[in-house]
Amino acid sequence: MTASDATIRSDARRALEEDVAGGDLTAALIPAERRGEATVISRETAVICGQPWFDAVYAELDPSVTVQWSVRDGDRVAPDTVLCSVQGPARSLVTGERTALNFLQLLSGTATTARSYADAVAGTGTRILDTRKTLPGLRAAQKYAVACGGCANHRHGLFDAVLIKENHILAAGSIAAAVGECRRIHPGIAIQVEVENLDELDEALTAGADSILLDNFSLDDLRAARRIAGAQARLEASGNVEEQGLAAIAATGVDFISVGAITKHVRAIDLSMRFLKA
Repeated sequence: MTASDATIRSDARRALEEDVAGGDLTAALIPAERRGEATVISRETAVICGQPWFDAVYAELDPSVTVQWSVRDGDRVAPDTVLCSVQGPARSLVTGERTALNFLQLLSGTATTARSYADAVAGTGTRILDTRKTLPGLRAAQKYAVACGGCANHRHGLFDAVLIKENHILAAGSIAAAVGECRRIHPGIAIQVEVENLDELDEALTAGADSILLDNFSLDDLRAARRIAGAQARLEASGNVEEQGLAAIAATGVDFISVGAITKHVRAIDLSMRFLKA
């Protein structure tokens, strides 16, 4: 998934308003005519992501600032790698520093985690999916980072796909009733149903679900679900998935494993902006 230019600009504007608001009181100490140059360096091994947001921060703040990248989004870098150089009015460089780095650190953290998860199931035929458990207001950014890290995107929101979960089933009365109503009001839309046991799996298959989310299934039950479903429906394992267990889950034959931790438990990558002496 790629974020639109409008979304990226909006993210940058909101972040700058949050940090700069009426003006940078400390940057005002720097002579207005002073120009500067800085480099951004990774202090650890990481998958880099977030360049469009970094660029947008400075474009919104001061279009005269230029950013020259030495790496691309999705690249894996070693500690002390120079990621980019930034040139322009010194006041603008220091004012945008924190906001620009926040995007780059956060999204690189998401991409780095995604790459680790993708590597854990490499060669199995199973894909890792993200979820809607994202930081509020930054879903498009984090889903972009997930893709940069080598994993796949699940639905973006409630508007672009159908996932019938436990509360939907309880409110509708049954899996069959929920699927039937979905077919009536959303003809042609693929339907995914969340189930918690093999009996519910049978109900979902009988109802004609296209995809089934297997919530907190044991490895034995995941294998059984694969045998029962055959090629009738795609299967997605989910629920308290740990990185060390990914290979075993993939070996059961499921098509997808969804992991909220990719975006929910993100740890920012340690990056640093260093100003060069004039």
